Amino acid sequence: MTTDDPTAPLSIAARPELTGGRRVGVLLSHGFTGSPASIRPWGDYLGSRGYGVQVPRLPGHASTWQELNTLTWDDWYGEIARAFDQLCLDHDAVVVGGLSMGGALALRVTADHPDRVAGVVLVNPAVASERWDVKLLPVLKHVVRSLPGIGNDIKKPGADEHCYERTPLKAIHSLMRAWKPLIEDLPKVTAPILYFRSAEDHVVDRASQPIITSRVSSREIIERPLPNSFHVATLDNDAELIFEESADFVARVGA
Repeated sequence: MTTDDPTAPLSIAARPELTGGRRVGVLLSHGFTGSPASIRPWGDYLGSRGYGVQVPRLPGHASTWQELNTLTWDDWYGEIARAFDQLCLDHDAVVVGGLSMGGALALRVTADHPDRVAGVVLVNPAVASERWDVKLLPVLKHVVRSLPGIGNDIKKPGADEHCYERTPLKAIHSLMRAWKPLIEDLPKVTAPILYFRSAEDHVVDRASQPIITSRVSSREIIERPLPNSFHVATLDNDAELIFEESADFVARVGA
């Protein structure tokens, strides 16, 4: 499915003639207040390699931040879970991945369905934060509706993830409340992991990486630093590295 709207969902059919006769699906999720535009080039690249690709647009995104503020983690996870179930029906193997909150959603799917996920690709995933203002969210969300946006943290000039200029507080509090049960369930994750981490990230701090890598039960965790990118690395200077290495990873774990 092609469209001129970069924020639209992306759907690419598998071409098993390019992947050794197997239908391999890849589910990718964008991040909080972002849109499919942030990972569309990644999805297009994987699709060109023959993989069936789904990039849903999470509820409340590419709309208004006010609408997003009426929704919760359950709404976003529900959309990802539906896409995952469909991929599993149509493909021989499925790999899940995501950017930022999308990485947390990918881990949640994998923890819930460890026998159905062939591999996980994470780009600056968020499951924790050292920021002091996070502790104020339960009260702050009743005082103000939003704070300045966290999107478009990109080093490369001219790149745009088509995100909101404001951060809705009720919505982001829902996201952060989902972190604790996810962290508790990380030992259920057994699939191989390819983990990309930007050297300089102004959105997701250093707290998430050691939690994820120490708590999952995956025997294989490949960690790749991204030396020349900020948070939205899938649109940044190291994007080609992400595309190429994730395609090779999908080929191997999906074989």
